[in-house]
Amino acid sequence: MIDNLAQGVQAFTSNVYLVEGDRTVLIDPGANFDVVDRIRSRVDDLDAIVLTHTHRDHVGNLEAVTDAFDVEVWGYDASVENAKIDHEIEDEEAIRLGDDEYVALHTPGHKNDHLCFYSEDAGVLFAGDLVFQNGSFGRTDLEEGDRETLIRSIDRVLEWIDEDLAEMHTGHGPSVLTDPYGHVELSSQMARQA
Repeated sequence: MIDNLAQGVQAFTSNVYLVEGDRTVLIDPGANFDVVDRIRSRVDDLDAIVLTHTHRDHVGNLEAVTDAFDVEVWGYDASVENAKIDHEIEDEEAIRLGDDEYVALHTPGHKNDHLCFYSEDAGVLFAGDLVFQNGSFGRTDLEEGDRETLIRSIDRVLEWIDEDLAEMHTGHGPSVLTDPYGHVELSSQMARQA
């Protein structure tokens, strides 16, 4: 079960996904709202926090969640300053989120430590801030942003996913539950034109 705990929050935050199952995981704790209460209203405990990347809007609540649940943090680069990462995730490493195995794909361009998570069996992609609905894509005007790198990252994701992809959960905005593959293809095209 995948639940966006930031649904309806008016503050500047990322989406926050609670993935329940064999390994109950929080993907990106978000920022500027009381995510701890929202987690506690659904589960008693967390097995891990997994980060798509370490921009402030995705990790502002990190310390509050680690303090409340005494849980370890998984991310791409343990040397980043604004997030204490306990376990580094390597490119193409398998990681369990909920009941399914996902492959972690290093996808820089928006931020150097950006990861997407894809499960072929579940038909699910956690896209972070790489791509969004309707052909939108991650900003490249921030520090560590690079348009050509972002395009290569989007194309890499397209090599992994296929038209059977059922769900794409993005770092901002609504999840894409209708033709998510087509939305990623459109993002690849739009990033080249912008």
